[in-house]
Amino acid sequence: MALATVCSATLLGVEGQPVTVEVHVSSGLPGYTVVGLPDTAVRESRDRVRAALLSSELEWPLKKVTINLAPSGVRKSGAGLDLAVALALLEASDQLPAACLDGVGVLGELGLDGSVRPVPGILPLVAALADAGLSTVVVPSANAPEAALVPGVTVRPAAGLLSVRECLKGEATWAPAPPAQEEHDPMADDGLDLGDVRGLAVARRALEIAAAGGHHLLFVGPPGVGKTMLSRRLPSILSPLRSDEAFEVTRIRSAMGEAPRGLQRHRPFRAPHHTASTPALVGGGSGTPRPGEVTRSHRGVLFLDELGEFKPTALEALRQPLEERVVRIARHPTALEFPAAFTLVATSNPCPCGLGPPACACDDAKRARYRRRLSAPLLDRFDLRVLVAAPENRDAGGEGSAEVRARVHDACARQARRYRDRPWRRNADVPAGALAVDIPLDRIALDALLEAADLAGLTGRGLSAVRRTARTLADLEGAPDVGLEHALFAVELRQEVFE
Repeated sequence: MALATVCSATLLGVEGQPVTVEVHVSSGLPGYTVVGLPDTAVRESRDRVRAALLSSELEWPLKKVTINLAPSGVRKSGAGLDLAVALALLEASDQLPAACLDGVGVLGELGLDGSVRPVPGILPLVAALADAGLSTVVVPSANAPEAALVPGVTVRPAAGLLSVRECLKGEATWAPAPPAQEEHDPMADDGLDLGDVRGLAVARRALEIAAAGGHHLLFVGPPGVGKTMLSRRLPSILSPLRSDEAFEVTRIRSAMGEAPRGLQRHRPFRAPHHTASTPALVGGGSGTPRPGEVTRSHRGVLFLDELGEFKPTALEALRQPLEERVVRIARHPTALEFPAAFTLVATSNPCPCGLGPPACACDDAKRARYRRRLSAPLLDRFDLRVLVAAPENRDAGGEGSAEVRARVHDACARQARRYRDRPWRRNADVPAGALAVDIPLDRIALDALLEAADLAGLTGRGLSAVRRTARTLADLEGAPDVGLEHALFAVELRQEVFE
């Protein structure tokens, strides 16, 4: 009778969950049993591990084999536990030295020929093992550049089961792990520049405020005025991700199976089609819940073009993540939480025909039906609501992206200094209860803001949003305090966009 233990991990949403693989080999009728809530892929490991051992000219024990995946109450998914099971089996059958894997995490799928294949989500898996106190991980060679992004971890690339065994026995040396890299921003080469937009001074200013403070923005106007063209240039003025944000974003991409080879420093920009379902937009789905577009746009921008064409149920599902910046999904026996700190930018026509008043040909019933697709609570979550009309002077240019981006970067730096000891990062994140402390107003500005808000019929949420917007305006101008002009302009940027 022999027992061996190897540390590995499984993926839960976008986070890694450490798993202890225990292999018990005893006398009795040959058999292979896996316990600990394995999914189908994990249960099928028997055939992959057996074929990999035999193909590598290693012994498959003709005994009773019991495999326990702890903790037993967490569902294990995927084939990433294959290599850990195989090595634990080799140790339990005396084909590897005892304790040779103490303090070592093992990840990888096995091919029938004994090769070690890459697995999705290697970054959160390795990060989970590092948080559990492991300083060395064995990963598939194809995943090694991604695993090297986790600081403080020694990465051992594995090409095949036989070579891993030789390295663990000291008969061969490990291949060197590749250095960590940074990914190139594909949007840097798309040629989109804010200087291409003619006129639309107020809309351009609103876009700059959204980029600097993380404010949700809605453009409403007839077709062809430049709503989409302007919104698509938002990535060109966004500030780069901080180091901790870059790791978060890259980890999400890894969990989605994209296999990044370096840290992503540019903010994500996601633009799903209006036919996207509710699970595709916010996450969930049948079986194991998957992250949606709101999570894939974490620390970046979610752009919804033609907002009124999205399914009302999908749009209403956005309300909770817009408010709390996380998505919570409960599936028995596990409850998952996906990060969703994104900036929502959307465009919409004013009515079904798109022309809006006074040229609109829609009757009252059509306008009312169209208006009901966007509920008042959803619209109230947009800090900036701007009516966009065709520019009178199409030759009137504006600043290019480089100039605006520099101003946005400076404003973000001011916010980082202001909130360095707070749990939030930008003005749009400041909760209502902290506004008096973090965004103070003098008596003149506060009285004017309250009066303007009363005339505009703003809700409590709307008043808080206006105050945050005013703070971002001051940051863009380098002003230490929020002035009267900032407060009044912030109210103007929260227009009633539907008649």
